[in-house]
Amino acid sequence: MNKLLPIVAAIALSACTVHRQANVTDVDTTSGIVRLTYGQAMLQSATTDDYVANGTATKQCQQMGYATAVPFGQPVTTCTVTSGSLCMNQSVTIQYQCRGIAITPNAYY
Repeated sequence: MNKLLPIVAAIALSACTVHRQANVTDVDTTSGIVRLTYGQAMLQSATTDDYVANGTATKQCQQMGYATAVPFGQPVTTCTVTSGSLCMNQSVTIQYQCRGIAITPNAYY
């Protein structure tokens, strides 16, 4: 029983929520889709700040000439590291669709 206690404690402590920053990983200018990705290790429940992720996607959309970004679809989870049949690390991709036309002030009058 004493040998089992450290293992149970390690599993309980590793199954916690971790905050991750989502970074731009793919941009499709034609369809106006921006994909942001963050990692999630085994036994972790990773989350990202929706407000910050939306701001990152909106900034990328504005660089393409759109006005804003809105969440598009569901998060896509992909296993990136496996050990046998276990998934050790996952990649979570969230998508945003760019909308509207960015209005830039005319430099010439």
